[in-house]
Amino acid sequence: MDRRPGCLVGLLQLAFLNTIFDWLQDNFGFGRGCSCSGIGCGVILLILFLIFACSIVTGTDWFSLF
Repeated sequence: MDRRPGCLVGLLQLAFLNTIFDWLQDNFGFGRGCSCSGIGCGVILLILFLIFACSIVTGTDWFSLF
């Protein structure tokens, strides 16, 4: 039987992801670091956030090979 997490679990995961993303953006994201390194880290963090958020919302396991 395929066990899927409920709605509350997904909302808690999104809240936790948002908290981590905000902390990372404050410390390493856009405008941090020398010259454009903050822009690069900010874009990388944004892309990772979007991948993880889509994974949580759609229930897709991107790391499963089978």
